[in-house]
Amino acid sequence: MVGKKEAGRTAAHLAAVGLVGCALTAVQFQAVLTALFVHGTTALVVVLAVGPPLAVALLAGLGVSARPVVPLTRRARGLGGWATFVYALGTLGVLAATMLNRQVNSAGNVFLLYPAGGICYALAAALLVPGTRTRLTAAALAVALAAGGSYVSWQAAQPPTLDEWIGANGVDRALLRVGEPPAGYTLDARGASAEGFGAGYLRPGASELHLTVERIGRDTRRVDARGCPVPVGEVVHCADDGGGRQLVTYEGDYERRELRLRRSGLVHTVTVQGRPADLSAARHILSTLRPATDTELAGLLKLPMRG
Repeated sequence: MVGKKEAGRTAAHLAAVGLVGCALTAVQFQAVLTALFVHGTTALVVVLAVGPPLAVALLAGLGVSARPVVPLTRRARGLGGWATFVYALGTLGVLAATMLNRQVNSAGNVFLLYPAGGICYALAAALLVPGTRTRLTAAALAVALAAGGSYVSWQAAQPPTLDEWIGANGVDRALLRVGEPPAGYTLDARGASAEGFGAGYLRPGASELHLTVERIGRDTRRVDARGCPVPVGEVVHCADDGGGRQLVTYEGDYERRELRLRRSGLVHTVTVQGRPADLSAARHILSTLRPATDTELAGLLKLPMRG
């Protein structure tokens, strides 16, 4: 009977510390954010200087009610040490949880930190409750949380796989098509989304060839009956290039040529800038179109991934 009564007191004590810890986490977090982003560095220094002593005093007031459970709090010096220990260790846990939350969740859902703070403060208080079993349990839980947090942090720090990047960015896999690089050229994937895919073909001393793949109808520019773009401030010439390709020449301040190939509901366009234009290389790309390999798409992993 006595054991159950003691266990109930211990549970009530740790629950009270957890609730206070949750409130402290919320107040301190909001105070730091407000001081930092509204009032500046001076206000932040004031908050950091005044906040901890007030928090320790609050915990000391709670510690008075813990005297039947924690003998350490029955003396003034012990009460101050208990409050300081709980605050220091609990706050350290909150800081670790904050960094983990920020790394795993870029949006930073701060509301998850409040109950996490309560747990950290309760675990710190449990380490000072008499009884080997209680302390070992608290220590084991703290170690488990630290290990789990470290693993989650490590996992979040790993670079995404190509499949993860494609899924997170909503990429339409049907658009991920490339042509074989012409002799001397190297392929570099530049971007992909649900609307289109783009890649560059590079060769030292030559103009870049840029391939885009989009669904037919994606380009909203006005065209004539032949599918030739209607000029807007520049001269445009269109010609049949054979093999189902269309050659579009733009004259003006930004000279370029486009070779277009419509196939299977997609329009593949290779853009060549300047003169002379390496149209034979552009034709080679369009004549060898196929799904891109993971190796060829590796450049996409350099781009941001939506969370």
